[in-house]
Amino acid sequence: MATHTAGPEIERLIQLLARLPGLGPRSARRAALALLKKREALLEPLGAAMREAAASIKLCEICGNLDSTSPCALCRDESRDPRLLCVVEDVADLWALERAGVFRGRYHVLGGALSALDGITPERLNVASLLSRVRQGVDEVVLAVNATVEGQTTAHYLMDALASCGVKVTRLAHGVPVGGELDYLDEGTLSAAFKARRGF
Repeated sequence: MATHTAGPEIERLIQLLARLPGLGPRSARRAALALLKKREALLEPLGAAMREAAASIKLCEICGNLDSTSPCALCRDESRDPRLLCVVEDVADLWALERAGVFRGRYHVLGGALSALDGITPERLNVASLLSRVRQGVDEVVLAVNATVEGQTTAHYLMDALASCGVKVTRLAHGVPVGGELDYLDEGTLSAAFKARRGF
């Protein structure tokens, strides 16, 4: 029995979609079919939006955020506290903090986390520009890196690097999430929660 295969254009679309985070070959195939079935409502507007984004979105020269202008809207916002700097690994982390609305200072995107296995050294991250910004007059640096081995390695490296700058360095608390049940938490989260316990 012969199997029907898609044409090269569809295969290329599926292969490109499969490179996106969270999409494997099967999900990419479903996404490609959905786009092709709704060509006018989805595929064409998506193609136009992607071309526009590719032409106009750039990296902010100050913090590393993505925006259509550089410096970005967050760096130009006069209502934000320039003496409070939050360091994140990636733009996605910056966006998550902005969605939560919990921070009113400025940001600095490292562009990843230290990883010996992946060959990511301090020179490959935006560490030099961070130190330069801190020396220009920052009172507190908040390390909002992920609670992974790489994130913690990065946090320790940055604490050492910032020690000579005379700046207060803090980090996000780790532990039991709001609404979390102890029975469902992993040992690392429970351990971090115990170590960071405080008075009631």
